[in-house]
Amino acid sequence: MTTRPRLILGSGSPRRLDLLAQIGVVPDDVRPPDIDEDPRPSELPRAYNLRIATEKVAAVTAEPGEIVLCADTTVAVGRRILGKPADAAEAAAFLRLMSGRRQKVITSVAVRRGDQTWTRVVESAVRMKPLSEDEITAYLATDDWRGKAGGWAIQGPAAVFIPWISGSFTAIVGLPLHETANLLIAAGYPVWRA
Repeated sequence: MTTRPRLILGSGSPRRLDLLAQIGVVPDDVRPPDIDEDPRPSELPRAYNLRIATEKVAAVTAEPGEIVLCADTTVAVGRRILGKPADAAEAAAFLRLMSGRRQKVITSVAVRRGDQTWTRVVESAVRMKPLSEDEITAYLATDDWRGKAGGWAIQGPAAVFIPWISGSFTAIVGLPLHETANLLIAAGYPVWRA
């Protein structure tokens, strides 16, 4: 029997840990990388998202046989990238921008083992209902907007604002499980075996 390689999760997101647990994957260590996540001038959302996931996976220190998994989720309205809001005022501005509109939720996954890296980009579409100022105020009071791309999360109180999605639910949460499992298997991590 061969021993499975050690898996390092390069993310501090509790949502990503929960999603991995859904498919029986428990990382051996968690090492969130510290990189500059500012978009470059004129950078498009999809290119930005893939670049960040790739830079994250490259920044995590690992032994040659260890597998590193990183991901990044970006919310975009048109060409505009909505990152994690700095404060409640920015979160409110994001919500007003998304109110009654479709947006893209892009999640890139990067897996590295040694000098080889595998990536996958998953793009989903989400429609947010028109929001009243009272709804925005009440939502901001929950503090659920903190640390979330675009200032909202589908698995939290903002779920009541989302009548329609097209794409991968788990990618919208922060880690597309189908694609992640395939990348881990490609890197030699036995997702379906102990």
